[in-house]
Amino acid sequence: MNAPPLIPSETAAAPDMARLHAVFVALRDSLSRRIVGQAALVERLLIALLADGHLLVEGAPGLAKTTAIRALAARLEADFARVQFTPDLLPADLTGTEIWRPQEGRFEFVPGPIFHPILLADEINRAPAKVQSALLEAMGERQVTVGRHTYALPDLFLVMATQNPIEQEGTFPLPEAQLDRFLMHVRVGYPEAEAEAEILRLARESARNVLDKAEHVQDRIPLQDVYAARSAVLSLHVAPQLERYLIELVLASRDARRYDAALARRIAW
Repeated sequence: MNAPPLIPSETAAAPDMARLHAVFVALRDSLSRRIVGQAALVERLLIALLADGHLLVEGAPGLAKTTAIRALAARLEADFARVQFTPDLLPADLTGTEIWRPQEGRFEFVPGPIFHPILLADEINRAPAKVQSALLEAMGERQVTVGRHTYALPDLFLVMATQNPIEQEGTFPLPEAQLDRFLMHVRVGYPEAEAEAEILRLARESARNVLDKAEHVQDRIPLQDVYAARSAVLSLHVAPQLERYLIELVLASRDARRYDAALARRIAW
């Protein structure tokens, strides 16, 4: 009996790539139905998911920032946690703490909400810098150190932080080290009139549980598909000219005088 012909890896992977594309297109469409009038937010949320980065969203209250991350978590096979950042929040409320067990004569570590794969840091700039810094190690190194022990975070770890405009009362500016941990900073504005009308319709349907039942029956995306999509993104070819252009953009943001004096003045302003 003749052996079956070998199939090149590119050909074998093509159907799976088509399936992954269909899965994430369906995810985008599902999020767009829930988050009306915020197409840019939906797009950047998916970019952060596929690029293994974190997202900082800024906007006034009531602009679907929290709804966005909740809708994403509902479509993934991943746990979700929300932390409301307040002025009296402690770092241990986020990372967890060690509790003494007198019956066993030892300390037991109780993980905090930061150990969930998807974390919503709501109104992050309402907490003091001490609490904000508790996220630095987690977001940068995917681990948390409590006492003498270091604990690894899940392979899928996505932080979406929301913040109110800095001019609002009771807010603190995020330190540069914290901002550096975010892949993108997205500013969310008010939707158009047509989108506002659609939001009213969705609110009425949600009150009647029509929307919630429709979303509940949708299949959740397994994490293996997320990892496969991330691998596909990393395998994309990037031309050397494009890489050089990206580097030039970064260098221009650091010292624009080497490119244009007027541009340097605008950046400094």
